[in-house]
Amino acid sequence: MKYKQISMTAMIGMALASSTVAFAEGATTTLPNAKPGECYAKVIIPAQYKTETQEVVIKEASEKINIIPAKYEWATEKVLIKDASKKVIPIAAVYGKVTEKIEVSPARKFWATSMKKGSSPASSALLDAAAKSGIDLAAVATGSCYYESYVPAKYETKSEKVLVKEASEKVEIIPSKYEMAEEKVLVKDASKQVIEVPATYEKVTEKVLVEPAKTIWKKGRGLAQRIDNTTGEIMCLVEVPAKYKTVTKRVIKTAATTRIIEIPAEYATHKVRKLVTPAQEKRISIPEEYTTVTKRAKVSDAAFAWYDAASKDHPASTRTGSKICLKEVTAQYKTVTRRVVKTPATTKVVAIPAEYKTVKVRKLLSPAQEKRISIPAKKQMVSKRIKVGDERMEWRQVLCETNMTKGIMTDIQRALLKAGFSPGPVDGKIGSATLRAIDAFQQKNNIERGGITLDTLKALGVQS
Repeated sequence: MKYKQISMTAMIGMALASSTVAFAEGATTTLPNAKPGECYAKVIIPAQYKTETQEVVIKEASEKINIIPAKYEWATEKVLIKDASKKVIPIAAVYGKVTEKIEVSPARKFWATSMKKGSSPASSALLDAAAKSGIDLAAVATGSCYYESYVPAKYETKSEKVLVKEASEKVEIIPSKYEMAEEKVLVKDASKQVIEVPATYEKVTEKVLVEPAKTIWKKGRGLAQRIDNTTGEIMCLVEVPAKYKTVTKRVIKTAATTRIIEIPAEYATHKVRKLVTPAQEKRISIPEEYTTVTKRAKVSDAAFAWYDAASKDHPASTRTGSKICLKEVTAQYKTVTRRVVKTPATTKVVAIPAEYKTVKVRKLLSPAQEKRISIPAKKQMVSKRIKVGDERMEWRQVLCETNMTKGIMTDIQRALLKAGFSPGPVDGKIGSATLRAIDAFQQKNNIERGGITLDTLKALGVQS
């Protein structure tokens, strides 16, 4: 296979173990549970939004008044030619404009990696680590910043005595004691001679454990691991072998002993030497010998802690580079102008007096009337974009020098070219054009950014 695929079960296991796995034996960056040789990077998970539409009144409902004139007829009379009547004069409504601010994006506070404009949002892993370190995130004032500092592991040196020569015995022979006596038969009694057989030794070489094997997280290498200048942090799990010290010691192969030689008796008719005390062996104990071996033992694990950026109690050399700052974004408004009725339409009645003459008269059949026509309000739909999920950063498995081949890089470049993103020359080498094409593809498809992740390979259709 060109790329080592992680199963869904392993991915779930990594997520469950993230609360206990730590970078450099700490428990604050929540790196995934990994195998030696695998690389992970912090990538940006895009924020999620939804659009809501709201109806806004831009012109209130009103009325239009139409006047229906009076109806008359002519008649011949000698007195009244026109009855007294009233004239209705319409008075148009008076309108005005009202400007109203509508909130389209509420004010919000959020944690970022610095107070600079355009800084990346702080990941939930950093915020969880800061909270576990004792920082009350809910009580922090806007504009406050905190740094993460690395507290290295503490060790102490212990001395241990190691046996290099076992205890033994040295055998000394005390010779027999004789005296001369005048006898005619026995000159020298039969006796035994004890001969020392010395012990034999051999050298044994033994490996003594000084420091046990362990695995540590180290920053990765290679252009493929720095996709985004804002994230770009690549971590690889590396195995550090155990340390041993070779000790050579002298051990007994065969123990010291004695051999007895029989000496027959001697006879003569003259002086004889009589045995007073027989030969004896004297054993002298030789104590064992030791050498002192120095071992380095861990007293406390390396750890991470968060401190106020204004604090001078912790030097900048202990900072890991992780930083969180509480920023505030003000609410955004849209100005809407609408037409409102200041004075509603009405009428004015003017009295017309009756006219008299001795000729034709015009009689009122039906008086003038007003007809009111309702004008409905005008409304407009305004769309609001509401955030339903914050942008965050997570550790995701990425391609690096340990698990990337020229063939899979060539497949990625061809897939980018097919998707309409120019990666530069299709040569299996990752250059600046390829990096820009990968980042543009991730932004357009709303997938995590900051490395060549499994989701990126899947979206490009590149087979592992």
